[in-house]
Amino acid sequence: MEVGGDLDSKIESLLNVEKQMRLAGDVAGTKKAVTDILQLCFEARAWKTLNDQIVLLSKRRGQLKQAVTAMVQQAMQYIDETPDIESKIELIKTLNNVSAGKIYVEIERARLIKRLAKIKEEQGQIAEAADLMQEIAVRLCLDRQDYVRAQILSRKISPRVFNADTSKEKKNLKKAPADIPSLLELKRIYYELMIRYYSHSNDYLEICRCYKAIYEIPSVKEEPAKWIPVLRKICWYLVLSPHDPMQSSLLNSTLEDKNLSEIPHFRLLLKQLVTMEVIQWTALWNTFKDEFENEKNMLGGPLGDKAAEDLRQRVIEHNILVVSKYYSKITLKRIAELLCLSVQEAEKHLSEMVVSKALVAKIDRPMGIVCFQAAKDSNDILNSWAMNLEKLLDLVEKSCHQIHKETMVHKAALKGVLCCVLRTY
Repeated sequence: MEVGGDLDSKIESLLNVEKQMRLAGDVAGTKKAVTDILQLCFEARAWKTLNDQIVLLSKRRGQLKQAVTAMVQQAMQYIDETPDIESKIELIKTLNNVSAGKIYVEIERARLIKRLAKIKEEQGQIAEAADLMQEIAVRLCLDRQDYVRAQILSRKISPRVFNADTSKEKKNLKKAPADIPSLLELKRIYYELMIRYYSHSNDYLEICRCYKAIYEIPSVKEEPAKWIPVLRKICWYLVLSPHDPMQSSLLNSTLEDKNLSEIPHFRLLLKQLVTMEVIQWTALWNTFKDEFENEKNMLGGPLGDKAAEDLRQRVIEHNILVVSKYYSKITLKRIAELLCLSVQEAEKHLSEMVVSKALVAKIDRPMGIVCFQAAKDSNDILNSWAMNLEKLLDLVEKSCHQIHKETMVHKAALKGVLCCVLRTY
């Protein structure tokens, strides 16, 4: 059905109403006006006019976000009613252009791109479909090893969304398409993708936090067959993570987990890291080598090519920290003996820890002596000066008091002598 004068006049009338509502800041009135315009075009099957009006309404000065959202959502319902594939593609492209760069219709845009990519795929335009999906899909970026774009896209998702109330989620899902997974399933998919991303840079602590988030999903925590492999990964990546406050906090919280009693080997592994004792690398590796190799058969696969090397590095770092707690000064030769390393290796690892600020130490290379010092920030230094000044003032006050006391004693004694002399005369 072609556009007629009657349709033009009705649209013009509604455009005037929309302008009045928009300028007055009436959200409900503006939303109704824009959706009524789209409904008129749809009922008249005027697809070109529909596209033109969508673009026109979205570009009107000071257009309300709620009106744009309502317009995009309503127009999406017309996609399946288009008479041919060309009209369908044109409408999807129009809606895609309108929603581009608008975070409040980001979900709608993602669904539009997915539909357009599916059409391109059915038409045999695989490369074009892949390029479209790559704009919104972290997984495809990871598959293509485009880690920079994967990181940019991942930041569009706020992890706090996954902590929403599930009762509210059910209400929202009624409006969502049937093929959209539940919020908890989306949470699992998101963190599995982030594990793949962080594995690229061997960011063990972030990988551990991702597994921790998966571990907290109710469907995972209810079944030992699901949570045991996840908890194993949490333990391994905690051990592989460099020592810092976040790693220490996660380590202690994991040790308090009652489920850890089901895998006592890993409780022992974590316990060794929080105990201020030197760990013998050979004994540790012989104990856990089979468990380490067995991870390739568990959820998430092997720990990575560098994992065994990094595990040894973490053990050495732990041992150096232990030595620094017990010694203020120690020879490099003795450190090497304690760590079962050569002097050159011990110096190398010690220097790396000092450079990374994990440890404060000074090496006297001619003498072969290491001096450990406690790290001090500006507040510690100022507090130390304040305490020293306080002690100094306290000493001055005590000295003045003693001088005054001695003066009074001598005055009293002198006065007594004078009195005796006067009595004599």
